[in-house]
Amino acid sequence: MSPRSPSALGEIDMGPEADCAPGAPHPRQTATLFGQNLAEESFLDAFNSNRMHHAWLITGPRGVGKATLAWRIARFLLAQPIEEGGGLFGEAPSAPDTLELGHEHPVYRRSAQLAEPRLCLIRREWDDKKSRFGTVISVEEVRKLNSFFHMSATDGGRRVVIVDSADEMNVSAANALLKTLEEPPKHAFLLLVSHQPSRLLPTIRSRCRELRLGPLSPEDLGRALDAAGSNAADRSDALAELSAGSVGEALRLTNLGGLEAYHDIVALFATLPRLDRSQALKLAEACVGAANSDRYELTLGLIDRFLTRLARTGAGHPPIVEAAPGEAALMLRLSPDTYAARDWAVLQQELSARAQHAKAVNLDPAALILDMVFKINDTASRIARE
Repeated sequence: MSPRSPSALGEIDMGPEADCAPGAPHPRQTATLFGQNLAEESFLDAFNSNRMHHAWLITGPRGVGKATLAWRIARFLLAQPIEEGGGLFGEAPSAPDTLELGHEHPVYRRSAQLAEPRLCLIRREWDDKKSRFGTVISVEEVRKLNSFFHMSATDGGRRVVIVDSADEMNVSAANALLKTLEEPPKHAFLLLVSHQPSRLLPTIRSRCRELRLGPLSPEDLGRALDAAGSNAADRSDALAELSAGSVGEALRLTNLGGLEAYHDIVALFATLPRLDRSQALKLAEACVGAANSDRYELTLGLIDRFLTRLARTGAGHPPIVEAAPGEAALMLRLSPDTYAARDWAVLQQELSARAQHAKAVNLDPAALILDMVFKINDTASRIARE
């Protein structure tokens, strides 16, 4: 496994981890969760009122803190004593008002090192021979729960399973997990992280209580970026616009120079409908080659985001915050009404599908980018004539 730096919390080298966004700390290292107070309060209310469900489906967009919440809940559950019939002299135990657990707590430290015997993490595994992650969570991974529940039952305490993400289970793995959801062991809790719950089996969804997380505000995003050690917290307004309130996406944009790349795209489209072909060629050539694969993905995503913002502008929802200088005026010029909004929305869907197909058949990145830019220019020319 490729080495990674240990965290300041005493974490050992874990190698590549499929449930960790590039450039971001692992969710188990993230002590504070920003902007998701309602979800935390909902869970605490269920815990304190003795209405705990054995399975929780934690949903929402990528990068808004779902896995961080799952780890906070897991540590909390493992640290809380099991009260059977009340506390001393029968009095009710005090109700906790936070999921927070100190870094020095034994459960926190063991969890940070993946050494907590009462916690099981199910995720895609790293394949040393192929030097890549598995494409799905296999049934073999889920079947490990049988031995986990057997071995961890000796102390009679709670046991917690985190599945990150449940969307990545193949059919066999999903069916194996369903058996556990239908007949959970005593004091066992399952936390399923899901970016797209519609992809899960309806029977899995029906056996879970949902905790839905929303996009972060620019203020919460800035605080989260600062806590993650990013130097982009002062640009959180623009990052919130382009990342749709996702910390993970904001970190990816920061690490790949996403704000600067979006500035270049806005500057290029400012020349529409008289496209500056030299700028277009420069944009396309920057995406060529294996070394620029991340730049290619970034450019495709930012063009898609630009078209989405164009369509929303014409529909009466212009950007409140500019993600690049001059963006608002440009969008009002290119998308002045609902007719233009419809054209841009149709083009966005067409180009998105074309990009997916092009990646599947390994189409030349420069050719795809240029083709997309030319189609955008053609649409701008048609709208200008109407």
